[in-house]
Amino acid sequence: MAQTLIIETLKRVLVLVLVIAGTFLLIRSAPGDPAEFIAGEAASGDPAFIEQLRIQMGLDKPVVVQLALYLKNVAMFDFGMSYREGRPVLDMILERLPNTLILAGAAFVMALVLGTLAGFTAAVFRGTWIDRVISLGSVLFFSSPYYWVALLAIILFSAKLNWLPAGGTQTIGAGYEGFRATLDFIHHLIMPATASALFTMAIYARLVRASMTDVANTLFVKAAHAKGMLPRHIWFRHVLRTSLLPITTMAGVQAGQLVAGTILTETVFAWPGIGRLMYDSLIARDYNVVVGVFIMTSLIVILANLVVDLLYRFVDPRTRAA
Repeated sequence: MAQTLIIETLKRVLVLVLVIAGTFLLIRSAPGDPAEFIAGEAASGDPAFIEQLRIQMGLDKPVVVQLALYLKNVAMFDFGMSYREGRPVLDMILERLPNTLILAGAAFVMALVLGTLAGFTAAVFRGTWIDRVISLGSVLFFSSPYYWVALLAIILFSAKLNWLPAGGTQTIGAGYEGFRATLDFIHHLIMPATASALFTMAIYARLVRASMTDVANTLFVKAAHAKGMLPRHIWFRHVLRTSLLPITTMAGVQAGQLVAGTILTETVFAWPGIGRLMYDSLIARDYNVVVGVFIMTSLIVILANLVVDLLYRFVDPRTRAA
C-alpha cells in the first residue's frame, strides 16, 4: 500500500510539473506585453520605461531561462510577484482560495446528494412518470449552457422575485457580524452553488439510474427477491451499495472539475475567488497570477484524484492487487 501511494504520488508530481511548464509556455506565447499594459495604466509610453519594466519582471530573458527559474521558485513555494499589484502571488491566491473551496464544496455536496437521490428514485420507479420526469430534467440540465442557466437564475430569483442576491459574498453596507454575517454569506452562496451543481447533478442522476438498473437485473438481486427479502433492503443493501463504485470514480473527477471550473461561476456572480482572480489577471496580462492560479487548481485536482484512487481501493478490494 505504501509503495503504491509513493508511485501514484510521483506520477502526479510529474503531471503537475508538465502542467506548470505547459501553462507557463502557453501564457508566454499569448499576445500582449504586461510591461506595456502597466505602462499604459501609468499613462507612459516611453520605450525606455517599458524596457526597464521588462527587465524588472525578468521578461528580457529567453523563455527557457524564465521557465527554469520559475520551476525552481515554485519548488520553494514561491509563485513570484504580481506585476500589477506588486504583491506575492501566493498571498493573493490564499486570500481568495477559501471562497472558491466553499463554493465548489457546496456545489459538490449538493450535486452528489441530490443527483444520487434523483437517480435512486428514477431507478426504483423506472418506467413510470416519475422516472420520465427525472430523466427529462437530467437531459435538460445536462444540455443547457451554464451561463444561460446562471443568467436565467439571476433574472428570476434576483431581479424578478428578489429572493436571492445577484452576486458577491455579503450585503454591502449592512455591517453584519457573527451569526448574522454567516447567514448573509449563505444567502449569497445559494444561487451560485446551485447553478454550479445543476450540470453535475444531472450527470450523477443519469449515472446512478443506469448503474442501479444494471445491478437490479443481476442474478444475485433476483435471488434476493426470490428469498423474500424486503424491497427496501434489496435496494439499499445490494443495489445501491454495488452501484457506489462508478459513483465514487465520477465524484472524484467532478470534485476537481468543480474547483477548476469556478472561473465562469465566479465571473457571472461576482464571487471573489481564485477563478475571478485569474480572469481579472488574464485581462491585465498579469502572467504570474494566471500561472499561479493554474498551479493551485491543478494541485487541487491532482490531490482529489489521488484521494479517490485510494478510496476506490478501499471500497473495492479487487483493485488492491492491481
